[in-house]
Amino acid sequence: MDAQGRGRAENVDPADQWVLNPQTGDYELRLSPSAGQSQVPGPRRGASRRQSQDVPPQRRRREAQEPASGPGRRRSKPKKKSTAKKVLLWSTGGLSFVVLLTAVGGYLYYEHLNGNITVTNTPEAKNSFSKGDAFNILIIGTDKRTGKGNEGYGDKGSVGHADTNILLHVSKDRTNATALSIPRDLIVDVPDCQDADGNVIAGTSQVRFNTSLGQDGRDAGCTMKTVKAVTGITPDHFMMADFNAVKTLTSAVGGVDVCVAKNVDDPDSHLKLSKGHHTLAGEEALAFLRTRHSFGNQGDLDRIKVQQQFLGSLARKMSSSDTLTSPRKLTGLAEAATKALTVDQGIGSLTKLKDVALELKKVPPKNLSFVTVPVIDNPAEKVHATVVVNETAAPPVFNAIKNDVSLTETKKKQKAAQAAKLKGSKSAASEVRVDVYNGSEQVGAAQATLTWLQNSEGVTKSAQLGNKPTQARTTLEYSPDQADQARRLADIMGLPASAMKEGKSETNDQGLPAIVLILGKDFKGAGTPIDGASAKAPTVDKQTADKSVCAQ
Repeated sequence: MDAQGRGRAENVDPADQWVLNPQTGDYELRLSPSAGQSQVPGPRRGASRRQSQDVPPQRRRREAQEPASGPGRRRSKPKKKSTAKKVLLWSTGGLSFVVLLTAVGGYLYYEHLNGNITVTNTPEAKNSFSKGDAFNILIIGTDKRTGKGNEGYGDKGSVGHADTNILLHVSKDRTNATALSIPRDLIVDVPDCQDADGNVIAGTSQVRFNTSLGQDGRDAGCTMKTVKAVTGITPDHFMMADFNAVKTLTSAVGGVDVCVAKNVDDPDSHLKLSKGHHTLAGEEALAFLRTRHSFGNQGDLDRIKVQQQFLGSLARKMSSSDTLTSPRKLTGLAEAATKALTVDQGIGSLTKLKDVALELKKVPPKNLSFVTVPVIDNPAEKVHATVVVNETAAPPVFNAIKNDVSLTETKKKQKAAQAAKLKGSKSAASEVRVDVYNGSEQVGAAQATLTWLQNSEGVTKSAQLGNKPTQARTTLEYSPDQADQARRLADIMGLPASAMKEGKSETNDQGLPAIVLILGKDFKGAGTPIDGASAKAPTVDKQTADKSVCAQ
């Protein structure tokens, strides 16, 4: 055989079987004919030696030879080049294969999680999630007894009523959030609503809030609409979960820490705990949340407090480094959360739920407040089994949420900096250039304000430019070089420091920079000071997520 072109297959280095074809610029696999394979593509039979040299021939590993006898001849060292090439070839190929598998596996797992999510379309929800705005998510826990081990909970044969209800408001600046619990036994008027197919479901008057879901085929959109009717707050999205969600989520994070101030032995929920601290998961966690006859006055309002304490602990656990740095726990959470949740179309994908979670993560636990709708016993009942909204105490709480006001002290330094905005030199009223927009719910508010500013306050370099999207509070945006004008206008209108935003001015119709005044829903009328009274946090019984409280 030709020693250069052929040899035994076991003498051929695998790395040398890949050769560069100068005609195509590609590496080609050259297999030995002696191994039962044809050359790929290889020179044609009968080709001249010169033609076959266009594609370098396959080489074989040289056999070690005995050195020739005689003085001056040294034993040659074996070459290692082929071995290095061999390792490089197989290592590179293996790495590429691993990368490919990882990419494909990651995509398939993403699609798997995405497929876990149940989506309900409702006209009451937004079709997208905005990461730059404040948002309200209605969290609903149903009493539907589906799933293994849930036969002993909830109402037998329940279609899935709104048993636990929390309206979660997250502030625009992500410094705080408010979780407003709505009692299931609150007497309300459930308005007409539409199901996913557009069918109208007639409303009912003076019924329990929990019937806003499940009853007569009502879905979560009907519950969202009922929340708006009761509080005046518009939910943007909803998340709904059943008993199984509690069990799987708590197990995924390795249990939730709770504390009870006394021994508990509840025959209804089957919860048995000794006085002190415990870590609960699965069935025990669900039993803890369902217990009502062992805490407080054995009513739903005291059970709500216990649930709030539990959710605060769950929030701490989910945001802890122990959870966030554990791939096992994060994977378990992803599986549990996606399987447990039913959501609206606006957040109905893994990507959107991730966006929601990342925004929630920005809120410090110490500024996540849990409150309950202020209520009183239903005066229409002799034996009090239901409650009604406290018309004196509830509106300030509702207004605080609508106006994006925190129920906790947030960023004292930032508040001090805002107060400093009102201090300093002020321009003359005649030098203030301002464009006025109406973002309130009052028709003609911008024109009325313009007339008052020009005729009563001497702010003659002003104009009104129509409507802007409705916003909760009045804002005044200005560029740094117009800060003195902004301070003068804030002084004239009685604006709080929180209304002032250093940013950009806009060019008015004369080509000059003008500060931008947008009237919000806190606008009370032209000439009436917007003194920030509506922005003060109400006095309300609350607890925050950073504190561990023992259930009484």
